Amino acid sequence: MGVHLVGDTVAKLSALRGIVGKRYPLKSELLREAALGGRNIDAIVVAADLRDVDNIAVLKGMSKKLNRIPKRIFLIDQKSRLSTVQAYALGATAVLSSPVNPAKLLAKLADTKAPTVAPDISLANGREAASAGAACIASMFESVLSGTTIDVEGIQNAGRKIAESVEENGLSDWLATVRRHHEGTYQHCLLVTGVTVDFGLSLGVPKVDLERLYMAAMFHDIGKARIPLTILDKPGRLDDEERALVETHPGAGFDALKDNPGITPEILDAVRHHHEYLDGSGYPDGLCAESIGDLVRILTISDIFAALIEYRTYKPIMPREKAYEILHGMKGKLEKPLLGAFKDVALTR
Repeated sequence: MGVHLVGDTVAKLSALRGIVGKRYPLKSELLREAALGGRNIDAIVVAADLRDVDNIAVLKGMSKKLNRIPKRIFLIDQKSRLSTVQAYALGATAVLSSPVNPAKLLAKLADTKAPTVAPDISLANGREAASAGAACIASMFESVLSGTTIDVEGIQNAGRKIAESVEENGLSDWLATVRRHHEGTYQHCLLVTGVTVDFGLSLGVPKVDLERLYMAAMFHDIGKARIPLTILDKPGRLDDEERALVETHPGAGFDALKDNPGITPEILDAVRHHHEYLDGSGYPDGLCAESIGDLVRILTISDIFAALIEYRTYKPIMPREKAYEILHGMKGKLEKPLLGAFKDVALTR
């Protein structure tokens, strides 16, 4: 099966040193023969030509087995946005360009910084919700790039699954599950959705408002589909030009959604304005307090908090207490009563 890793990750690393960097064609018949069931597999590396519809069909058919494996690393021929989106839609937890740098692949496989959690039924349900959410986000990004219609109903269903998982298992389990199985923009969107849902639950919002919250969270960063991956995935601080490009994503997201009849004005408002601050210092429109709706205010707090606590390979996870402290220090930018209500979500749930 192209390049793949099964069993004990550490024990296989030396063997992988003789594998990575080489080219292995992946054929759909080899995928069908891959024995993934009934084995204790920690990680799998798939080197697949995702332009081959047969490969895609077989990988989709194997999705239930693949999604049981904690680390699913896809090697693609070129780090184009469409290829990357396709890989994540098929269940990848990480994507590397092929021929892969051996050190990068080994680092992904040996990485133990991401939080680990015991494999029980609730976490399995959380993984299923996270995988469904990531697949929908990937599909949404692909639709933006290809100009095809966005599956609003699919996003709604995925958001509902996330809400059910957070309500049943708690926010802490959701954060651990997402960090363990997803990365980059997909991890961030899933974290924001979970945090926003839990914030809504803590506020006691009715079901219809909870749906508005998770829909806004799922769609909020859709404009990042048009930002180069080299910028989105850049470790460290962005330069002025890169920062300016990133700050186009709310407007790009609004433009991508504004003509879709399935998107409500509230969702459009949240997508365009989730980086606005009460003191008028945000972007893209420099709105002030009276112009910023309640949905946006909740989403903005959740978005900042999720960005602070997300897992990145190049930095340790920020403690939730520190992240809340940073939020509290943003004087005049965020609504003080909402920040007070968010404390329980940030620290204990």
